[in-house]
Amino acid sequence: MVKVKIPHFLRSKGEQEIELEATDIRELIEKLEERIHGVKSIIYDEKGDLNPFINIFVNDEDIRFLEGLDTKLKDGDKILIMPAIAGGDEN
Repeated sequence: MVKVKIPHFLRSKGEQEIELEATDIRELIEKLEERIHGVKSIIYDEKGDLNPFINIFVNDEDIRFLEGLDTKLKDGDKILIMPAIAGGDEN
């Protein structure tokens, strides 16, 4: 089982953290969709790739620097899904 910390914008039942059985990030997202309807439309872009405004971390490592959506998961991994934060003045 892996532990997934659920950010506020994805919480439908008030769950802050859930445990799921998944072998990689793609499978994890499928299982999340079963629990939180609509999560795939937030996590994936229109091409089915990871939305550039969503960050997924496995044990504090950004999956973009691992194997992306194919990043393997093992028992006890901690997953964090969060929106990208941007801002500031262009000048």
